[in-house]
Amino acid sequence: MADTPNSQQDVQAARVISGHLPSGYTAGYVAGSDTPEPSKDSDETEAESSLQLQGGDIHRDLFKIHHRGKLQHRAATFSHPQLTTSNDDDDEPTVADQLAPGGFRREFIVRQKYGRFNPAVMPVTRNFVEFLALYGAFAGEDLEDTDDESALEDEEQAPSETRPLLGRRRTTTRAQKGDAGTTKTFFTLLKAFIGTGIMFLPKAFNNGGILFSSMTLLIVSLVTTLAFHLLLQCRQVHKKNGYGELGEVIGGPRLRAIILASVTISQLGFVCAGTVFVAQNLHSFLQAVTKGSQPLSTNVLIALQLIALVPLAYIRNISKLGPAALLADVFILLGLAYIYYYDVATLVNDGIHPSVQLFNPDYYTMTIGSAIFTFEGIGLILPIQSSMKNPEKFEPLLWVIMLIITVIFTSIGALCYATFGSATQIEVISNFPQDNKFVNAVQFLYALAVMAGTPVQLFPALRILEGKVFGRRSGKRDASTKWKKNGFRTLLVIFCVLIAILGSNNLDRFVALIGSFACVPLVYVYPPLLHYKGVAQTKWAKAGDLALMALGMACMIYTTIITIVNSFIKS
Repeated sequence: MADTPNSQQDVQAARVISGHLPSGYTAGYVAGSDTPEPSKDSDETEAESSLQLQGGDIHRDLFKIHHRGKLQHRAATFSHPQLTTSNDDDDEPTVADQLAPGGFRREFIVRQKYGRFNPAVMPVTRNFVEFLALYGAFAGEDLEDTDDESALEDEEQAPSETRPLLGRRRTTTRAQKGDAGTTKTFFTLLKAFIGTGIMFLPKAFNNGGILFSSMTLLIVSLVTTLAFHLLLQCRQVHKKNGYGELGEVIGGPRLRAIILASVTISQLGFVCAGTVFVAQNLHSFLQAVTKGSQPLSTNVLIALQLIALVPLAYIRNISKLGPAALLADVFILLGLAYIYYYDVATLVNDGIHPSVQLFNPDYYTMTIGSAIFTFEGIGLILPIQSSMKNPEKFEPLLWVIMLIITVIFTSIGALCYATFGSATQIEVISNFPQDNKFVNAVQFLYALAVMAGTPVQLFPALRILEGKVFGRRSGKRDASTKWKKNGFRTLLVIFCVLIAILGSNNLDRFVALIGSFACVPLVYVYPPLLHYKGVAQTKWAKAGDLALMALGMACMIYTTIITIVNSFIKS
């Protein structure tokens, strides 16, 4: 099985074979020489490949005996010279390529690699599906449901006559080197931060006042970026890709479990808030369309979403949600564009609403929670950096993105509040003229957009909880396990819907509570804790970490308590 056979045997084999080959072909043997030499016919750029002969893909090794000693790996797929240019990979295969021996098979492999979408033809869809794949590695954790679990089951079986000698080959996307450029990463980061949370900001400005809310968003943006910087430093030192992995290597398994628990709670909170938002927008839409007749209640509309959410929760491969989520993003952009247009036009004609306040002392704490809720995106920071071809360029790009989204968030909140004043509603689109058909369409499409994005938000929490409940058991070969998992997913979606019904009467407080209780630890407590224990060396660095941890804990406790108290007072 040696890769390099005896040289004398090669010479003898080449001499014998050369006498039986067609004109113009050699086995690398030159008459009068004791060693096989590459002949002019076989190695020059204009050589005719032996694969052009009948059955060439079968007996090609006979023509390349002299190359065997040059091969470093036995698993070289093609032994003939590759006469391709640097741009061939970006072109569609020609008819000649398809007719060449093995051409159809090679084309099939390429299509299997890229799926049904050619990245050269459909760059937007391709990039968005790759963005969804980042949710499969949310917080750097490998959450994809693949054959790897079945492979681990094979390895855990006791040795027996029926156990395969070789387990299934494991596949993983985390080990692959990233290839995303700066431009692609820019838009991926932008998509990661701009989501449904932006629609809660106008009501947050109403709760805090236009000046206080603007300053709050600016401060939250700066502190959040600092927390991202600390987390990236931890990764650079400890060479771990996952948020939970960093917690485990620095603080042990318990800290990893705490981090993943916070990730799960925050994602479930996003699902509940999005479900309520969809129901309230649909309720307002039905009121405008039916014109006076009593539409379905908000709670009924929340429950009806189970019809769509339960089947979507059964999807194991998150990239299959690509078309629906891409359409959702188009609807969100349409809604934002109309909000900018209407607000600016109204302010130019009518000026700022007289009820606008600079500071609202009654409900300002809810503004803090809503701002943190909107900026929460730490779970995708590590996966996006891993996807880059040059990860060292990620942090400067992150600062630029944070500046851009801070301007977008502040402008949306301030413009809507300045336009509608104290009448600003939680579902801000309901403030726009309800007799306008375009507004009704935007309202309906935006509700569908948020609902389409709900399964993506649910996916990380669902996979983390499944891992705790079912371990490594896979449903790919066991129907019983598969339907147990489906039942678990159904119960989890029903649980989220029940929580959403309980919080539907106070959506702004519900969002503030999620931001205060679930998002604050992920962004403002765990990163400085990891940095303090695993990276910080100087006294100043450790003092800064302790200060940020203290600020995060104080903010979480105070805003959570005040939000709960205000909710009881209002109810």
